[in-house]
Amino acid sequence: MTLELTDLSLRVGADMHIYPTTLRLEVGSFNILLGATGAGKSTLIRLMAGLERPTRGSIRVDGQDVTGRSPQKRNISLVHQFFVNYPHMTVFENIASPLKVSGVPTSEIAGRVEAAADILQLRPMLHRRPQELSGGQQQRTALARAIVKESTAIFLDEPLANLDYKLREELREQLPELLAGRGTVIVYATSEPTEALLLGGNTALMYEGRVTQFGSTAEIYRAPADLHSAQVFSDPPINIAPVEKRGDRMHLGTALDWPVEGEAAGLSDGEYVVGIRPHHVTPVAPAAAAVPITGTVRITELSGSESVAHFSIADRVWVSQSPGVTQFFVGQTHEFHMVPAECFYFARDGQLAARGSAHG
Repeated sequence: MTLELTDLSLRVGADMHIYPTTLRLEVGSFNILLGATGAGKSTLIRLMAGLERPTRGSIRVDGQDVTGRSPQKRNISLVHQFFVNYPHMTVFENIASPLKVSGVPTSEIAGRVEAAADILQLRPMLHRRPQELSGGQQQRTALARAIVKESTAIFLDEPLANLDYKLREELREQLPELLAGRGTVIVYATSEPTEALLLGGNTALMYEGRVTQFGSTAEIYRAPADLHSAQVFSDPPINIAPVEKRGDRMHLGTALDWPVEGEAAGLSDGEYVVGIRPHHVTPVAPAAAAVPITGTVRITELSGSESVAHFSIADRVWVSQSPGVTQFFVGQTHEFHMVPAECFYFARDGQLAARGSAHG
């Protein structure tokens, strides 16, 4: 089974909500829509699910045009971040509800509901009502209802956003395994780059209603096609600054310069934008060749597992992210270390021009 979008777009009045989008999603694939709030993830899911009608373009399932078909006739499942369960029904009845609507024989329903409940560890709760469940159990119920239906496509719109940290971590690990081998297309929307990396599969990066890049999640992380893609796929935000290549060195104003190697060595002299992720700008020199940077600390964020410092360099504020606890003092200068091999270089139009000698 394939789900294909061809030049799919949505215009509301004078505003383009989704620009022409062409994607091909394969059966058994776990596909992530990654973008900031307002990037168009939920809108694109609503188009794919049939809840919105596109202005132009088509949606095909196994080659059959379903663009004008209602959600009820598409055999899809949709789970929102604001989980919805029927309060007057038990957990069993909630999970069974799509099967009853579809006319599945009563003799089959119990077995399918119990199987889905076992997958999501809900069997002891089957006779409870939603108000007797925790938030995590309610979301598991909504997920079980999506799984039991045996849909051709399952759309998950930030389904873990309102759960506590521990439950999010558990379900992030479990979801790909829970949904594997079901013969369906999975589409999962998130605004968290870390979540996309943990889930794996394929990722479509979204920026202001556009899909800027689509492919293997790991490959896109290592090789963003343009500056927008690099910015979407970095948390904390990727550090950027205008630079100029002169000969075999890259210059960031008069504040910093470093030797260029690998792909970057082949760039023509001229102006570019450098991008480097915060975890490659550290307060302690790494084993790899690094360039020292002196910056004034503006903001610090400390947790038990990592240290984050926002510091000024030239007319920019960059971010350093490192494991462990490092003490920074706001307003004081501190030495950081940047790994040039981890840099991306973007042309003036935002397209990736070259990478350092590593994969970023």
